Amino acid sequence: MDLSNTIALILGGGRGTRLFPLTKIRAKPAVPLAAKYRLIDIPISNCINSGLNRAYVLTQFLSESLHRHLRQTYTFDHFNGGFVELLAAQQTVDSETDWYQGTADAVRKNLVHLRESWIKHVLILSGDQLYRMDFREMMKTHIESGAAATIAGIPVTRKDASSLGIMQVDESGQVRGFVEKPQTEEEIAKVRMEPSWIDERGIPSHGRDLLASMGLYIFDKDLMVDLLESSLHSDFGKEVFPEAIKTHKVQLHLFDGYWEDIGTIRSFYEANLSLAGQNPPFDIRNRHAPIYSRPRFLPPTIMGKSNISGSLIADGCRIGENVTIENSVIGLRTVIGDNVTIKDSVVMGADFIEMKDKAREGKLPLGIGSGSYISGAILDKNCRIGTNVRIRNAAGVDHQGEEEPLQIREGISIVIKEGQIESGHQS
Repeated sequence: MDLSNTIALILGGGRGTRLFPLTKIRAKPAVPLAAKYRLIDIPISNCINSGLNRAYVLTQFLSESLHRHLRQTYTFDHFNGGFVELLAAQQTVDSETDWYQGTADAVRKNLVHLRESWIKHVLILSGDQLYRMDFREMMKTHIESGAAATIAGIPVTRKDASSLGIMQVDESGQVRGFVEKPQTEEEIAKVRMEPSWIDERGIPSHGRDLLASMGLYIFDKDLMVDLLESSLHSDFGKEVFPEAIKTHKVQLHLFDGYWEDIGTIRSFYEANLSLAGQNPPFDIRNRHAPIYSRPRFLPPTIMGKSNISGSLIADGCRIGENVTIENSVIGLRTVIGDNVTIKDSVVMGADFIEMKDKAREGKLPLGIGSGSYISGAILDKNCRIGTNVRIRNAAGVDHQGEEEPLQIREGISIVIKEGQIESGHQS
């Protein structure tokens, strides 16, 4: 299925408060993922692997590092016309307010970029999800069904329904009903599907009787423009999509691969660690549909005699003697001293290689000092951890800290970017 007349709009999200403090100094799509990538690399890679190389990324908060990453990573040659460009919130002659009021409002304020005659379809994507999808299959569903809009949906259990938008479809797959985050049995009953309907379409239901919106849409451009210009709706999932199913044919594209909405610290932490096992639910090694990111030309990782199991280790690291790393993700350029133990943790690494004994005045050396113990934690980029430090949330605190270098969210210890933890610290 040809996507040459399709433009992708990747929604960068708002302030990312549920991912704070990882979003304290960066936009949500720029948050590092799986040792060497960023969240934004997932939707863009899905686009490229689907033969779609024209995309806009819409964001408004702390977009500097995201812009730099896009510029350094996604450069296409002059002959194929591809581009990935950032559209940050800005004041225009048509709008006196510069901030986006929601996902739909973000697209509305950038309709000028969709006026090109070659654009027939608009693919709306999220910038904070982990999944692999061939959008040509979704476009095939859209075209063959004759729909004005198509939405990707995934079967889920009732346990998962309370945090998702749940759809009801008819026998042909046309969406007929929608309930946002149903909390009661009465609400669930309105959108419940027969598991046999899912089974008959080649996807084992395993008792799942609800269809959740994945937040991925294909719109005929003219319909999307009309919907946005004829209303002041601010959100696609809560307002524009439910409105569209009342007046137009909206088709379901059924999907059953791995999909994770990385919207909270807990989901970010668990998604990263799930990639470190021998049989991860999402295969980052898929050579037919790779995940792209910026080439960095780093040296190989060097390590002493160490015990490493069930972990991802990125390029450019220096790992000392007698180090134990279990079920963890170790990011680019991480420096780990001797006799260090790291368990169930996400270490994002560093933005630069600091020459030995060249730490800035008043600063500890970049990395994790000798004798330290890190468990159940997230260490953001450029952290400086002293010697004999213990970070493990021994007291079982759920939430702690707002400005300190070491904070706790959802029971997970987080050392913020550029954070320094002095030698001997115990937590």
